[in-house]
Amino acid sequence: MKLPLISYVSLFFGVFALSTSAIFVKLADAPVTITAFYRMFFATVMLLPFLLVNRKNRKELCSLSKKHWGLGLLSGVFLAVHYVLWFESLQYTSVASSTVIVTLQPLFSMAGGYFLFKERFSKGAIIGCFLAISGSIVIGCKDFQISGQALFGDILAFISAGVITAYFFIGQHVRKMLSLIPYSIIGYASSALFLSILAFSQQTSFVDYSTQTWLVFIGLAFVATILGQTIFNWLLKWLSTSVISMSILGETIGTCILAYFILDEVVSFQQGIGIALILIGLVVFLLQQRNNKSMKTTSD
Repeated sequence: MKLPLISYVSLFFGVFALSTSAIFVKLADAPVTITAFYRMFFATVMLLPFLLVNRKNRKELCSLSKKHWGLGLLSGVFLAVHYVLWFESLQYTSVASSTVIVTLQPLFSMAGGYFLFKERFSKGAIIGCFLAISGSIVIGCKDFQISGQALFGDILAFISAGVITAYFFIGQHVRKMLSLIPYSIIGYASSALFLSILAFSQQTSFVDYSTQTWLVFIGLAFVATILGQTIFNWLLKWLSTSVISMSILGETIGTCILAYFILDEVVSFQQGIGIALILIGLVVFLLQQRNNKSMKTTSD
């Protein structure tokens, strides 16, 4: 199945939906573990009807091998650990520093793609990757810190970048054999379970929150997860982890735009330069990878 145009349109739509994550988290008056838990829990509930009413999805879930169950559950744990590490890093270092380090994700994905999936990258694609990453660094370098407690937060953010890349690599493998809804539900439900255990161990309240915060939980689940993360899960059947990881760099752009309109945050000249570099880098990378794929298909 070839999805040349719709796949990239869906990719950018998913990136923009994911850009709402930071805005929602900032509006939530709740511990980060609870915020992450309800994000995964409500996303699972929203997808559940699509599993129950679709006989093919139910049959596929019931006939899963132990290996696929294990990989699906593992992907959920990786997703949960990513959220915990990333949110926790924000307690020790600046938002900018954490975001800059998390955007090193494409370096993990390109290295993993090369060794695990024999993926090859042209010089143009590599240049595009570093241009986009440099744009993210330009946006966050003003507040970048590597000292004292900040160093611990930076390390957590770095590990979280590797963990979310592992999540996508599992998805790239499993989605070749498992449909979107069963795969997403297994991952989200196991992630929610892991987060609930963590929240319970921290003796955190599951119910004592304002109406606005409950709406934020639902927004995170529907917009950032269903319209964002789930679209990435769908695309993993056709696009590589490296392409998706690179595109997620565009989340910085979407967050800046949304922060301008929703939180009245000003987009500075420095951020504008960073946004331009990210856009140029993404365009160069995606065009190079698409051309390489077309050439490989033609030669085959």
